Amino acid sequence: MPDPILRPEAVFDGHRLVRGVALRLSDPPQIVPDPPVDARPVAGIVSPGLFDLQVNGGGGVLFNADPTPQGIAAILAAHRRFGTTRLLPTLITDAPEVAEAAAAAIRAAWGTPGLLGLHLEGPHIAPARRGTHAARHIRPLDDCTLTLAESLRADGIPLLLTLAPEAATAAQIARLAAAGVIVSLGHSDATAAETEAALAAGARNFTHLFNAMSQMQGREPGMVGAAILSDAEIGLICDGHHVSDAMLTLALRAHGAGRCHIVSDAMPTVGGPDHFTLYGQTIRVADGRLINAEGRLAGAHTTMAEGVARLVTALGQPLETALRMAITNPARVIGADPSLESQPAADLLIWNAALKPRFLTDTLG
Repeated sequence: MPDPILRPEAVFDGHRLVRGVALRLSDPPQIVPDPPVDARPVAGIVSPGLFDLQVNGGGGVLFNADPTPQGIAAILAAHRRFGTTRLLPTLITDAPEVAEAAAAAIRAAWGTPGLLGLHLEGPHIAPARRGTHAARHIRPLDDCTLTLAESLRADGIPLLLTLAPEAATAAQIARLAAAGVIVSLGHSDATAAETEAALAAGARNFTHLFNAMSQMQGREPGMVGAAILSDAEIGLICDGHHVSDAMLTLALRAHGAGRCHIVSDAMPTVGGPDHFTLYGQTIRVADGRLINAEGRLAGAHTTMAEGVARLVTALGQPLETALRMAITNPARVIGADPSLESQPAADLLIWNAALKPRFLTDTLG
């Protein structure tokens, strides 16, 4: 049977939204500039699946609690249900042996569809800006993490490492950058000058801007101000809880949406039960927020697809911009190909007028 040719309302090709084209549903799919007359009309906008660079868990599985290939598979499956087809399992601050187990699990699972690499968020962070991270595991950047990072990169596995500038030296950051590690700044009380020094040493990303970092003030821009004024990439949580819509809009206008990407910061409750255990504490969903016993935010109960919809409906961003922030820009950060024609046909999404995505192949009779 010949591959079906579809004519959706528009196609996001991984970089821009194009209209008046058709889509040949081959593997890989192909964009057809001049739709044949017998192309099948399809209501909705087609895009590649979404890329998430910060996923702590899903489907009832917390990566810290289950740093195994099986845990990774469960997290990938949980987020795929919501349109995220590429992600970085994220290990937050923990003991050195847990980080080693996470790295071993990523190696064992490497090649699994959807697995982009590893994100280590901590433990080299500022105690004053630790958020829900366990204070007992926080430590300065050391040879243990440097060796682990260089070993992953030697195996060709992408690594995003979130650290605070005050927990590492410029020489250490430069060493990580030289190995190809994506050094991301966050969970930090650094001044703007300290942040700029870390960027000069090789850091090139910021982890969940505004959250767990020094804020802008009249006489001290802090990490937030330095990030907005920099040329670095910026991650944002767009769930309506972590950051106000007004502050997200400020960042997008001042820094430029072309260098911003959204992340979910998702926890096991996405596609799972409404509570889980972190560091021996029960974390639960309350009014859409994930909180610990003290009422502190502890990760997010949201998806990338919900972030795309909020960028459009709450922040007034064009859909093309929102899709770039969920596909094109995070793919660039991690060094992946976002183009629609590089994705399996089974990973393509179709968005309806309410910005609810489904897998395109599931909609075809």
